[in-house]
Amino acid sequence: MAENNYSVTTEFILVGFSDHPDLKTLLFLFFSVIYLITMIGNLGLVVLIYIERRLHTPMYIFLGNLALMDSCCSCAITPKMLQNFFSVERKISLYECMVQFYFLCLAETTDCFLLAAMAYDRYVAICNPLQYHTMMSMKLCLQMTIGAYIAGNVHPMIEVGLLLRLKFCRSHVIKHFFCDVLPLYRISCTDTHINELILFILAGSIQIFTIIIVLVSYFYILFTIFKMKSKEGRGKALSTCASHFLSVSIFYGSLLFMYAQPHSVNEGDKDIPVAIFYTLVIPLLNPFIYSLRNKEVINVIKRTMKKR
Repeated sequence: MAENNYSVTTEFILVGFSDHPDLKTLLFLFFSVIYLITMIGNLGLVVLIYIERRLHTPMYIFLGNLALMDSCCSCAITPKMLQNFFSVERKISLYECMVQFYFLCLAETTDCFLLAAMAYDRYVAICNPLQYHTMMSMKLCLQMTIGAYIAGNVHPMIEVGLLLRLKFCRSHVIKHFFCDVLPLYRISCTDTHINELILFILAGSIQIFTIIIVLVSYFYILFTIFKMKSKEGRGKALSTCASHFLSVSIFYGSLLFMYAQPHSVNEGDKDIPVAIFYTLVIPLLNPFIYSLRNKEVINVIKRTMKKR
C-alpha cells in the first residue's frame, strides 16, 4: 500500500557533471574530442580491416568486431551526455533509458567473448602454428563471432526485462551521466534483490568464464614462449600478445570492480570514475593499443595512404 502513495516515474533526470557548472564548457570540449577520436579510430579500423584482404584473418576479424562494439558503446553513451552539458532539463524517458543500457550491455558482453576468442586465437597461433588453419578455421571464427553477438544480446534482454518490472518512485534523479543499472536500482521503490542477484550471477559468470579462457590460453602461450630457444622468436611472440593482454587487463579490471561485487549497488560514489574509464577511455585506447603495436596494421595504413 505504501508504494501506491507514490507517483511512478516514467522520466528521469541525468545529473551527470552538473555539480561542476563552471567546468561544463571545458568538459564538453574534452569529451567531444574523446568521442571524435574514438569514432574515427574504431570505425577507421573496421573499414581498414574490411577493405584490406590481408587482414581477413580470424585475429583481425575479431579485432574489427571489437572496434565495432567499442563504437557502439561510445554512441550509446556520449551523444546524450554531451547534449546534457547545455540542457536545462537533462531529461531522459524510461524507454530511452532502457535502450541506452541495452546497447551498453550488448557492447560490454560481446567484448568479453571477443576478447576470449582473441586469446584462443593467439594460443593456437603460438602453441600450434602448423595446425593454425585447421584449429582456427574461418568457419570456427564465424561461429565464435556469431556466438559472441548472441550472448551479447541475450544478456541485456534479461537485464532490461528485469528492469522493466521495477517501479521508480523514490526519485527521478539519476546521479550518473548515463542510465546504468546500479543507479537505477538505487532509485527503485520495488525490491531489487532478485535483480541484484541475477546481475551478480550473470555478470560474474560471463566474466569468470571468459577470464578462464584468457588465463588458460596465456598460461600455455607463456609456457610455449619460455621453451623457445630463439630470443627473436620469443620477442616476436610476446609482442603479438602484449597489446591483447593489456586491453584484457584494463577491460576486465574495470568491469569486475563495477559489476561483480555483491555490495556494489550501495557504492554510488565509485560509479562515475570507473564508468568513465570503461565506457569512454577503453574504447578510445583500444584502436591505438592494437594498431600502434601491430606492424601489419601500420604497414597497411602506410600503403593505403601512399595509394591515396
